[in-house]
Amino acid sequence: MSVAEEVFGKGGQLASTEEVARLANVGIATVFRHFPTKAALLEAVLVQRFDRLREQAESLFHAAAPGAAFFGFFSHLVADAPGKIAIGEALYEAGGGNGGDAVRASDGLRRAVGVLLQHAQRDGAVRDDVELPEVYALLVATSRASAPAHLDEEVRDRMLAIVFDGLAPLRNARRQGP
Repeated sequence: MSVAEEVFGKGGQLASTEEVARLANVGIATVFRHFPTKAALLEAVLVQRFDRLREQAESLFHAAAPGAAFFGFFSHLVADAPGKIAIGEALYEAGGGNGGDAVRASDGLRRAVGVLLQHAQRDGAVRDDVELPEVYALLVATSRASAPAHLDEEVRDRMLAIVFDGLAPLRNARRQGP
């Protein structure tokens, strides 16, 4: 499964199950015996990735510094996004992703990010007037913005610093805006 994740994470919709079989040193029939379609393989790969990310988030639930845990994990998700996006787009192109296990796994990751957010807010590291929907929208937007642009680490880190400044607790009077 890790070979498939690597192949599709780098090649996206252009990657083939034949390449997965070749790099895994198995025949294509073996791949299709376990995964009857390319979409089934891609969904399994995406579920595995979401589950791994969720487990990483859950391992941070009792971190001594909840703010650092939240911001660090947010950064990790943005850095991880290009491969995840490539796999998700390949799944969509292969006719999958319309529900099922990938959606449940994605929801589990979202809930885990929500717990990290709540812990960071209770610790005073994240402003208390934001909620998961807008934080997750920022996460998705920064991930999508950095993935196709192949931003170097320095630019990505500066972009994240700006986002994180916006999530910092308000120090003075409430900001004006929508």
